Amino acid sequence: MPAVSLEAGARWLEAYKAVTTRAGRYVQGGGCTTVGVAGLIQSGGFGSFSKNFGLAAAGLLEAEVVTADGVARIANAGTNPDLFWGLKGGGGGSLGVVTRVTLRTRELPQSFGGVFAKISAASDTAFRELISRAMSFYADRLMNRHWGEQMTFGSGNKLEISMVFQGLSQRQAEEVWKPFRDWLAASKRDLEVEAPLKIVALPARLFWHATFLKTLAPDVVVADDRPKAPAGNFFWAGDRGQVGQVLYAYRSAWLPASLLQEKDQPRLVDALFASTRHSGMSLHFNKGLAGAPAEEIAAARDTAMNPAVLDAFALAICAAGGPPAFPGIKGHEPNRAAASRDARAVAKSMDELLKVVADPGSYVSESDFFEPQWQRSFWGPNYAKLATVKKKYDPDGLFFVHHGVGSEEWSPDGFTRLGGR
Repeated sequence: MPAVSLEAGARWLEAYKAVTTRAGRYVQGGGCTTVGVAGLIQSGGFGSFSKNFGLAAAGLLEAEVVTADGVARIANAGTNPDLFWGLKGGGGGSLGVVTRVTLRTRELPQSFGGVFAKISAASDTAFRELISRAMSFYADRLMNRHWGEQMTFGSGNKLEISMVFQGLSQRQAEEVWKPFRDWLAASKRDLEVEAPLKIVALPARLFWHATFLKTLAPDVVVADDRPKAPAGNFFWAGDRGQVGQVLYAYRSAWLPASLLQEKDQPRLVDALFASTRHSGMSLHFNKGLAGAPAEEIAAARDTAMNPAVLDAFALAICAAGGPPAFPGIKGHEPNRAAASRDARAVAKSMDELLKVVADPGSYVSESDFFEPQWQRSFWGPNYAKLATVKKKYDPDGLFFVHHGVGSEEWSPDGFTRLGGR
């Protein structure tokens, strides 16, 4: 099986350069270029194209990990299989120190591409109809292996589309979106298209090619301008706001595909609309596996991830934050009033959406720091098995992670074992 081995410290940008740009193949990893390879695997791992290639963790063939006893162990399907399973989505840093991962590589599609638009509604009624149309369009045309990334429903009655596709030509992607484009054109009285629907396809091998991107799509990337930085270093311009960001609140929840059924769509639309009365809500379609190939769903089932991901059509994310802030530095102090206000808005927004989700789970890497039922939320029925793996390979609790496996046995700072043990 074609594979790639990456050592600790590697980022996905380096992985994609080696596997895609140079070798012409694909490895399922993170969408953001600066994300670390080993950490993403341990958290389960979504990327822009996970709707086709599944979880990054499901592509793990082998890991080298130093466990609490100081032994460097090999973990794969035949050697230490319980540890291998736990590393596939059990959370970074709880089971040991991963020093190397070997990942399956795939045949590279001919093309990758993106779809972008910004639309605002003239009234609440028009916005509710826009949400309804977007959800029905997604269910009918986009919930399949070709499409990923997100739609964001803003509190100002706005919809921002920022999606990607794989394995489709420009013409094929245009044809998919034609019904939605036609509906927008027929709804000019109620909707304003602030940024017209734009569809762009490019050869997949050039998707992370720094020179190509800087030359033909300079607005898409931000180059690393640090002295002596490698020439090929960049991150996506859409991630610019995350640099130095101070998060005021962050919550996520998987949305089951059953909500897209015709009888339940109105409940979903009402909940989304109600949520946007408080804060914006983003639906990350590539972070739910409903619509993915059956073999990728089966592979994801053999990981430690919360099984809620298997039939989720999206991960809903609601968050708020501010610019870099540093206590004691004049002019850069944390804005506590804004933080408290925005955190309350995020809580109200997510609470409205969760009225239609019976047993919500959330993605461990993009979740509420203060999640009270984190074991159930992050891992669901898999937590008991994860706790057993933890006790076997780290019986004394050397590795402590906030809301990581086994952390309930320790004080919040990780220095005092509860119960005097």
